[in-house]
Amino acid sequence: MSEREDRLVRCFASVFAVLSVDQIRTAAVDSIPEWDSLASVTLVAVIEQEFGIQIDIFDLPQLSSFESIRKYLGNFEIPS
Repeated sequence: MSEREDRLVRCFASVFAVLSVDQIRTAAVDSIPEWDSLASVTLVAVIEQEFGIQIDIFDLPQLSSFESIRKYLGNFEIPS
């Protein structure tokens, strides 16, 4: 797992504390009952703070799983 992915796992863990690392890696809106609109906004805020990026509000619908967010972060040059 890359450093970026480790950081993303920590972001998810801060919002979804009940999930194991394995559950986080397969997490999706449809599979996590706690992942509601408030959790989505909180997760985005945590990710923005952790990675020093700004996520466009129009991109939110596509950010519906750990994997989709991991891929989305690949579009950014993120400082260590």
